[in-house]
Amino acid sequence: MKPMGTIPPFFAASGDNLIIDGKAATQFIDIAGNTPLFVYDFSVVAKKIARLRAAMPAALGVHYAVKANPFAPLLQAIAPLVDGFDIASAGELAHVAGYAPGRPISFAGPGKRDAELSAALIAGTTLNCESEGEVTRTLHLAERHGVTPRLAVRVNPPFELRGSGMKMGGRASPFGVDADRVPALVRRLIAAGAEWRGFHVFAGSQSLDTAGIIETQAAALALAGALADAAGAAPPLVNLGGGFGVPYFAGDTEVDVEAVGSALGDAMTSLSPSLHATRFVLELGRWLVAECGVYLTRIVDIKQSRGEVFLITDGGLHHQLAASGNFGTVVRRNYPLAVANRMASAPLQVVSVVGCLCTPLDRLGDQAALPPAQVGDVIAVFMAGAYGRTASPENFLGHPAAAELLAGTGQQS
Repeated sequence: MKPMGTIPPFFAASGDNLIIDGKAATQFIDIAGNTPLFVYDFSVVAKKIARLRAAMPAALGVHYAVKANPFAPLLQAIAPLVDGFDIASAGELAHVAGYAPGRPISFAGPGKRDAELSAALIAGTTLNCESEGEVTRTLHLAERHGVTPRLAVRVNPPFELRGSGMKMGGRASPFGVDADRVPALVRRLIAAGAEWRGFHVFAGSQSLDTAGIIETQAAALALAGALADAAGAAPPLVNLGGGFGVPYFAGDTEVDVEAVGSALGDAMTSLSPSLHATRFVLELGRWLVAECGVYLTRIVDIKQSRGEVFLITDGGLHHQLAASGNFGTVVRRNYPLAVANRMASAPLQVVSVVGCLCTPLDRLGDQAALPPAQVGDVIAVFMAGAYGRTASPENFLGHPAAAELLAGTGQQS
């Protein structure tokens, strides 16, 4: 038997039924018409944002990283609760354009194509420039379109976020401009007539190391001050990135955001003079939405093979790649799972939950203890609100797409 992560505390059971936003999980399947299905409880997201706001310095802004989950009803519900959006493609720009009138949108990511740069320039989006070459192309395109470009510089910092699942600093990287080359680039784009928007410093993601996050934020503030001094220009805004992890697996402990906020508040009382008029934001995606999502998939067959029991479902890694262990994890571990219509039953059987794809990689649960199940029962995979459907190979083998529903807003989407 292999351990599973802990079901997020936002979900409960009533008798045999998993309850999401006051309804049995199976009721959402009736609404959608079928499985597989993602259900996102927005009330969870609202609670996370409220907790973050209460923990962080009052002047700190919060941006939502759209890549975590771009489901349109979710974006629409999140928009009034955040101060801006961070995007990674022109496609994401199109997603948020209708939900962010007057709200800041910033665009990060290497390899931005000319068409994407043009769309962002015309929309008035801040471009977080990843290289000197990108700045050159952007300035040329801005001149062609007759607009003043809004440019920030993404910094490849000389440090990494300790404990992060994906390290994005302290090494050679396609992300951002090496810190020692940043001041000259800032002076160049200002001289060219661009509207300089500041720095974007993103050192890593999915860290559960509270002390590591505190240390990285302090280092980012010091770096921003040093770069501003070297460039001879005060940054209007510094995006401190995010990196707050969530507890997917057994033994994981959540980030102490109250401790992070207290330390960040202390650090912001001793800023470099060049940052005294600067605004600061956090860019969070996974931490805001991961725990709100449940992936529901129905058991279509149960088989035994050489002493092992397999629950075979109508879903799989083509919708929920991360839960299969094939999205950024080195050692495969089990997300929290449940049989959504047998919540009151004891976990008496060790089973593997597998999907419908013709690959042994399609495994949503490996030797997990679950209640004895039957064909037709529903498996719930938790922590499915971030990097789910759109981060998975949905077209692989031509199986149907998963449906998505937004709950927790007072109306069904």
